[in-house]
Amino acid sequence: MNIGIDITSLIYQRGVSRYTSNLVRAFAQYTQENLFLFGYSFSKKSFLEKQAATLCNYSRNKAKQHVQRLPISVQSKLWQFGLNKVTNTFPQLEVFHSWDWLQPPDENIPIVSTIHDLAILKFPETAHPQVLKAHRKSWAILKKRKAHIIAVSHATKKDIVDRLDIPNWRVHVVPESLPVEIEQIDREMTEQTEERIIEKLNLIKPYILFVGVREPRKNLDRLIKAWLPLANEIELLVVGEKSWSELEQESHPSLRFLGHVSDQELSVLYAQAQLFAYPSLYEGFGLPILEAFHHGTPVITSDISAMIEVAGNAAQLVDPTSVKEIRQAIKTVLSESELEQQHRLQRMIIRKQMFNWNKVARQTLAVYQKAIDDFNSQSNTKD
Repeated sequence: MNIGIDITSLIYQRGVSRYTSNLVRAFAQYTQENLFLFGYSFSKKSFLEKQAATLCNYSRNKAKQHVQRLPISVQSKLWQFGLNKVTNTFPQLEVFHSWDWLQPPDENIPIVSTIHDLAILKFPETAHPQVLKAHRKSWAILKKRKAHIIAVSHATKKDIVDRLDIPNWRVHVVPESLPVEIEQIDREMTEQTEERIIEKLNLIKPYILFVGVREPRKNLDRLIKAWLPLANEIELLVVGEKSWSELEQESHPSLRFLGHVSDQELSVLYAQAQLFAYPSLYEGFGLPILEAFHHGTPVITSDISAMIEVAGNAAQLVDPTSVKEIRQAIKTVLSESELEQQHRLQRMIIRKQMFNWNKVARQTLAVYQKAIDDFNSQSNTKD
């Protein structure tokens, strides 16, 4: 199969970027498919080319790459008028995995795109208007083109079917997995580096860890209220950037907002935490849950949305709207016996192993094949 993949998102070095790089790496390592990496950037063209070259080196077959020196805004205009098709560069493509931000004009091949969540649609007050507008445009094109969609959870699939009005049979659930970069960081972590980070972040007292952009759907305000009566016993450390729509939050000597931290620092924070609290009101997947499992850290998370799909029986599940229930879950986890902790750790290990990139690659290939078969069937019907 000749597979084209839009790798432009790599320039942002965020969650979608890691998903894209790990997916390409998984194809290269676990399959024999022919990969064609397509990207575009003006200011970060060299960076994107280096990233693509690194990914190509993993390929058993000779993967090919092409990065255009074009701003995303210009590419958007070109594609809007049907210009600069991907198949002009790679005419041999059988399917193209697009970035959910922009959709190519190529109507001669099937399109597959991954939608990680619909948070900006379900919580529009927390989304920048221009971001929401761009995604709405992209979703409309995907629907019109009868593209096949990959959802990273059953909860996200339901949202896509209900809110974007895309047929159920064209939306396929393929859960993602822990990025290999996280495991690599831990393998390369030295004792000296860990001690330096512990000292830098002043990780002296026991603490609960929260990771996420500080916006209302992350439910940080309820977590803080649940934790406050326990503040003399344990700190609450909040990692994550401020949202442009962030609510005012309480201040307390044991409540520490660390903002953005490095990947190494985040790894140490997970490993040293007494527990990881993730009582979000909505997630498309919930990757931080797997990160905590990877570090052997107990998790409290919501019994709704995709969190329950990821956590299963390995986390302490709560009603995220109940401050009382969140507080009780914290007390329960912190008071577990050594035997209970061992049993929980075993469940976390088993749960984490259920998600792997080999499985992601093979399930994604199956989606590509369905998209190709559907596209060919439509073409034959037109003929």
